[in-house]
Amino acid sequence: MELPPHAAIHHLTTDLNATFILSIGAFLLSMVLTPVYTYFAYRYKFWKKQRSTSTLGEKLQIFTKLHQNKFTRNIPTMAGIIGVIAISVVTLGFNWDRAQTQLPLAALIGGAAVGLLDDIINIRGQGRGVAGLRSSLKFVMIILMSLVLGWFFYAKLGYTSIHVPFVGDWQVGVWIIAIFVLVVVSTGNAVNISDGLDGLAGGLLVVSFSVFGVIALLQGHLKIAGFCFTVVGALLSYLWFNIYPARFFMGDVGSFAFGTSLGVVAMLTNTLFLLPIIGMIFVIEAGSSLIQITAKRFFGRKIFISAPIHHHLEAKGWPETKVTMRFWVIACVAGFIGLLLALTGGHI
Repeated sequence: MELPPHAAIHHLTTDLNATFILSIGAFLLSMVLTPVYTYFAYRYKFWKKQRSTSTLGEKLQIFTKLHQNKFTRNIPTMAGIIGVIAISVVTLGFNWDRAQTQLPLAALIGGAAVGLLDDIINIRGQGRGVAGLRSSLKFVMIILMSLVLGWFFYAKLGYTSIHVPFVGDWQVGVWIIAIFVLVVVSTGNAVNISDGLDGLAGGLLVVSFSVFGVIALLQGHLKIAGFCFTVVGALLSYLWFNIYPARFFMGDVGSFAFGTSLGVVAMLTNTLFLLPIIGMIFVIEAGSSLIQITAKRFFGRKIFISAPIHHHLEAKGWPETKVTMRFWVIACVAGFIGLLLALTGGHI
């Protein structure tokens, strides 16, 4: 039975209030936890070590030149742990649901665990090129986590299809697990690659989670919407301190946590084909790195001055703040396009 207009508006208002309360709660809790993190970060010197070699083992001369001043300031990393704790507390205490929030929270915590290990190795100055865990090992660990979550997505929650905009649902059966793994691993790595400038990844994530939160709300998935805006609240607190000049970095503990959970949210809202649009900058960032690695490995030449593309633009003379703000604008436009496609493509 369809609700009368005034009742529908009242119902939507109630849902929005509940969702925004979660967001505000995560923001305030993150703000309270920040001084605690800062105390330990400076006491135990959580300084992020500068990478000295690329994935292919080459010296990062251009990157080192661009960011030398940043690393001489001794800026702490691993601040993403603040958001992970705040989101976990708010979700477990006020927004828990086996079908809607268990998977994204598990991805958040699992991705954070992999990133935390990587950050600890980086802080201690261990690992190849002081970069932390080897990329291949991080890749395997994220895949294994995604496989477990993908099995739960298929076997316990019963998802067996993906929605193709303007076409309909496409039944894929057990192959949904492979698709799930691909989406979560790709999104986690794309966010990690994008986390290279003050405020960049945090701002892009705010836009993406906000759009998916609106989509989930319109789908009637109140708990998923609540999770998305809980993440937004925690990220806004992080951005307060991470915008240029950054007081700390989220680290891999944050980028992998937020990236993998974003991929899970896209799968739960059945918006797989909208994810590359809503997260357009993440795709461009990861794509530029992939193109650079492929060109250097197989053709012995570089396409970009430095990769990912935000470093290329810096090397071309763009100030760091200009790159970040322009990418935020593009992300907002892409988010509006993704939301429009969700409204017209049969996702809602």
